[in-house]
Amino acid sequence: MTHAAVLLTADGLAKLKAELQELRTSGRAEVARAIHEAQELGMSQVDGQYEDAKNQQAFVEGRILEIEKLLERATVIDERAAHRSSVVRVGSSVTVRTGRGKTQTFQIVGSAEANPAEGRISHESPVGQALLGKASGDTVTVVTPGGTNKMKVTAVS
Repeated sequence: MTHAAVLLTADGLAKLKAELQELRTSGRAEVARAIHEAQELGMSQVDGQYEDAKNQQAFVEGRILEIEKLLERATVIDERAAHRSSVVRVGSSVTVRTGRGKTQTFQIVGSAEANPAEGRISHESPVGQALLGKASGDTVTVVTPGGTNKMKVTAVS
């Protein structure tokens, strides 16, 4: 098991802490209520509902442990410094023009916060790795599972 630092934005750290608090309080209470209700139904219906409730409990407890481990290793990204930097680093927003002429903007974040649909890509992803250390005007070649792509960095903030 790796003990590497988990890079998080201040917002990402706050979201994880809020999720942990929610799971510890209402998440656990809802699961306990579901288990209790399943037990009260009697033997004919208890098996399926009880098993579902126990699976839900295992998920909640597993997620609590996962978040606790992430928070133990959390390092908050200095986003202010990243936004002032002229080169791409974790926390930077970077705008690129693809070989097809499409413009995209990404924020480079730690893997725990990555959400490509929201334009937040991990510094460990092929695109994130290729962009780190690059400046406006640089061209990168990115090898992804979908093929090789060229991108030109048009802005770093």
